[in-house]
Amino acid sequence: MDDSVPAVRVSLRRLLPEAAIYHSDDIEVTSCASDSRGVQPGDLFVALVGHECDGHEFVDEAVFRGASALLVERYVAAPGVPVCVVPDSRAAQGQICQALAGRPSERLKVIAVTGTSGKTSAVCLTTSVLEAGGRNVGWIDSFGAFDGEIATPAGEFSLQPASLAAWLARMAANGCTHAVIEVSSQDLARSLLSGVEVDVACVTNVRPKHLEVHNSSQSYREVKSRIFRHLRPGGAAVLNLDDPICAGYLEKMNGPALCVGLLSNADVTAGIVERTASEQTLLVSAGCDALPLRTRTVGDLHATCALIAAAVGLLEGIDAATAVRGIERIEWIAGRMERLDCGQPFHVFVDSADSADGLCGALETLREVVDGRLICVFGAKGSRDRGIRPLMGQAVEAIADLAIVTDDDPGEDEPSRIAADILRGFESLEQVVVMHDRAKAIGWALAHAEPGDCVLIAGKGHEASQLVGRQRYWFDDREVARQLLHDRAKSLGALTESFRRLRAG
Repeated sequence: MDDSVPAVRVSLRRLLPEAAIYHSDDIEVTSCASDSRGVQPGDLFVALVGHECDGHEFVDEAVFRGASALLVERYVAAPGVPVCVVPDSRAAQGQICQALAGRPSERLKVIAVTGTSGKTSAVCLTTSVLEAGGRNVGWIDSFGAFDGEIATPAGEFSLQPASLAAWLARMAANGCTHAVIEVSSQDLARSLLSGVEVDVACVTNVRPKHLEVHNSSQSYREVKSRIFRHLRPGGAAVLNLDDPICAGYLEKMNGPALCVGLLSNADVTAGIVERTASEQTLLVSAGCDALPLRTRTVGDLHATCALIAAAVGLLEGIDAATAVRGIERIEWIAGRMERLDCGQPFHVFVDSADSADGLCGALETLREVVDGRLICVFGAKGSRDRGIRPLMGQAVEAIADLAIVTDDDPGEDEPSRIAADILRGFESLEQVVVMHDRAKAIGWALAHAEPGDCVLIAGKGHEASQLVGRQRYWFDDREVARQLLHDRAKSLGALTESFRRLRAG
C-alpha cells in the first residue's frame, strides 16, 4: 500500500463473509501484495489467476518472504499460515484494498466512465463541468491522475487495486468532493472497481474491440455491463441511446438512468447547427432548456461525450448553462481529433482511432468538413485480434482518397504481416502506400497534401512512444508532424525568397 494511506486493520471474516478460512478463526490484514517477489513480512499474499501465470504457484515464495496469510481461490497447504479461500481473489483483493484505505469512495461522489471510445474525452469534459459547478474534482484517465493537489502522468504509475484505493484516499484527504474515473474493459474484467461505490456509471458506446482479451463480442458486452454492479443504492447510469448496445443496457437497468443522444429521443440531446474543420456548434436540449454549445473539437463522438458530461452535471445539480460553460472551457483534448495548425494550406488531424469503427467515425467527420482529398496514415497494433486489421483497411478505403499503411505499435508481431492483414481489406491497392517507418509515412503524407486536402494521422493519439519488439521508443505523432510542417514552411519560405530575389535581380 502507498505510505500516504493510513494503515488500518481489516477482518477478512467480516469483510468477506462468503470466504472459508482455515487454520484460524479470523485473519486480520494490515497490508497485502499480489506479486510474490514484492511480499513484505506481515503482508497478506493474494494469489491471482491470470492468462499467463497462476499466483497459486508462488505461494511458497510468498510464505518464505514473510506472508502472514494467504488469499486464494483454491486451498493450498501452507503449514503455520492461515488460508482464506474465496470464489474470486481479484474481487476480494479490491475490497481489501479499499477497506485498508478507509473506504474512500464513501467520502466522494464517484463517476465512472467506460466505453469502447470516448472515455478520456468524457472524463475531461465531465471534470470541467463539475469544476464549473464549483465542485473539487480528482480524476484518473489515460493521461494520468490528479488527487486534488498533484497531477501525475500515466506512465509514472500502474492502476492496480491498491493504487486506485490510494488515489481515492488522497482525493478525499485533499478535499475533493468528486472523483471521475476512466475504466476500461480490461479494468472491469480484473475487478478493479471492486469495493468502490459508484454514484454515476457512464457508457459512451460499446463496439467490437479487444476480442483477443474477451474472446467474443458477447463477452465484451457483458464485461462492459459490469460497471453497473458497482452503483451504490440510488446511483444512476448515463447511457448513449444512439448506441444499440447501450440502449439494450437501458432495458435491463433496475435503477435510474439518464440517456443522451444526437439521433435519438433522449433526455439530453443535441442538433448539429454548424460544423467546420476548426469548430462545431450544437443546440443542446435538456428538459425545457435549449442552449448553443460551441466546441473546437469536431465530430459526433466529441458531441456525444459533451452530452454525457452535461448529463452528469444535471444529475449533480448543475444547471445546463453552467454545464455548457464547463464544456466550452475545454478547447482541445490531446490526440482526440486534435487539429494541428502550423500555417499549412491543408488540414492535419491527429486522432487515437485504432479500430475500424473509430476510423469510420473520424474519417466521416472529416469528409463532411473538407473539400479536398482525405489522406489517412494508419496502422494496427500488434498482439491484437488479427481479424480487425482487414476491417480497418476496408473502412479507410471506403472513405479516404489515399491510404498510407504504416507501423503503429507492432510489438513482437512482424510489421509486414500486420500490413498484409490490413491490405486484405482493400479491394484495390492503387491508392495505397505501405511505409513501415512511421515518421517517413507522416512526412510522405504531408509532402503530398495539396491546398484544401486533409491528413488524418490515426492510431496513437496522445501517446508519446512506439513499441517495436520489446523496446519502447519515443514517438509522438503530433510533435513529429509539427516538426515536419515547420520544416516544410521553412523550405517553402526559402524557395519563395529565392524566387523573389530572381525577379528583383
